[in-house]
Amino acid sequence: MDSQIQKPFKVYLVSSPESPEFTLLTRSLTQSSLVGLDAEWKPVRTYQSSFPDVSLLQIACQLGGDSEPVSAVFLLDLLSIPLSSLWKPLREMLESPETLKLGFRFKQDLIYLSSTFCSHGCDPGFDKVEPYLDITSLYNLLYLKKHGRNAPKQTKSLSNICMEVLGFPLSKELQCSDWSCRPLTEEQITYAAMDAHCLVEIFNVFNSKVANTGDFLLKTTTLSNTMENVGLKELFAKHDLNDNALGMQFCEALSIVRSTIGSAAGQVIPSAERTIQRLPCSVNVPSDEFSKIVKKYGDRILLKESDRRPKTSKKKAKKRSSTNGISNVKHLEKFDDWQGIPPWDPSVGGDGYPKFLCDVMVEGLAKHLRCVGMDAAIPYSRKPEQRELIEQARREKRVLLTRDAKLLRYEYLINNQIYKVKSLLKNEQLLEVIEAFQLKISEDQLMSRCTKCNGRFIQKPLSTEEAIEAAKGFQKIPNFLFNKNIEFWQCMDCHQLYWEGTQYHNAIQKFIDVCKLSD
Repeated sequence: MDSQIQKPFKVYLVSSPESPEFTLLTRSLTQSSLVGLDAEWKPVRTYQSSFPDVSLLQIACQLGGDSEPVSAVFLLDLLSIPLSSLWKPLREMLESPETLKLGFRFKQDLIYLSSTFCSHGCDPGFDKVEPYLDITSLYNLLYLKKHGRNAPKQTKSLSNICMEVLGFPLSKELQCSDWSCRPLTEEQITYAAMDAHCLVEIFNVFNSKVANTGDFLLKTTTLSNTMENVGLKELFAKHDLNDNALGMQFCEALSIVRSTIGSAAGQVIPSAERTIQRLPCSVNVPSDEFSKIVKKYGDRILLKESDRRPKTSKKKAKKRSSTNGISNVKHLEKFDDWQGIPPWDPSVGGDGYPKFLCDVMVEGLAKHLRCVGMDAAIPYSRKPEQRELIEQARREKRVLLTRDAKLLRYEYLINNQIYKVKSLLKNEQLLEVIEAFQLKISEDQLMSRCTKCNGRFIQKPLSTEEAIEAAKGFQKIPNFLFNKNIEFWQCMDCHQLYWEGTQYHNAIQKFIDVCKLSD
């Protein structure tokens, strides 16, 4: 693996107080002065009479000296482990002045976590996290330095912050999956571990570039206008501040996680007992520097009594209008499933080739459809109006794919062909659309469209020399491809070049498996 990549971190699933993973967890909580916190629960409606139960609590710990830091992510299965065994060590860690807690808008997580423990007899729950640092605050400190003290604060997702600071985005595809189902899938374990681990990695960048470099934020001169459009990742490079975390790619990060969790989801890590024996006692952030960081940048979360009560909607409920005694809700339920003739059907003037328009809620589905050879467009603008979506679908004779239930409220959409996608995961969404529209997928169709723009490839493949000429000033071809006898393909619309490398063959095999073409 590339030498730039951070040392692999281990993932431990904690589901029993008698397990070695639990022993390692409790020892890590007392010895680590830096932890990252996140929580997952089953998706719920915005307004309800009670808080949802937290199903999974992720704790990323960093221990060890500067020469050999040890990183571990503990996934606490709150549906399996007795919460009474966790209440004391968690409360001590959350309130310990010697442990700096990291989170991303963690207050809501704390409210749900406290409610979960209270409902299982651990009353009082948790009402304080101190000292605490929100990753959003760290990002804003970096952003203000780049753009000046008067620049407005940014509202960034954790994925976008990771992209700018660490160089890779976080996939949020599983954010709304049902975290109450057991066993957890390997993908869920990977997602949950990365969400907690990235908090520690972002802090490490902040610590090395800001907190321990002579008050970098306060003493460095304002950047020149020529750098005002440079991202934070490039900003560090301009100041010759190299960091291993900046070279980490998301796909490589996934391989690190998967290499530690084994092939089966929920597998117990056999190395937990050995890890306990060699666990270092020193922490990664020196105590004097830790005190400076806490004093200067530290914050806290305090829950008030009002935070412990679920909020109810203040909006007056609208009366459901009815047609012939049938409510609109029931009236529109029938449009959840596909019905009627698709606009590409020759009987209604179509050309016989399926064509879809994926709105922003299922944009990832568009790329999956392209990978299996389907014509799948996305909206012209990032925030299209509903009528713009309808007009684009009508003009291009496409079926509009969406997860937005609000679109189903307008009866004029019925004649413009709309399909509400029910599945949450892209692979399942793809299979759902294939089945709903009876699409014929063959192995020859795979990877036959440009995943970037939806264009078709030039039918005749390009030689290496032709590809080099086509790529000049547009796209860089890796040098190691020059000595290989491979064919290149170019999109007729955006001119993006593709070649049959490892990623191509992996993608082919993936969609053969997803679409069950080998059966």
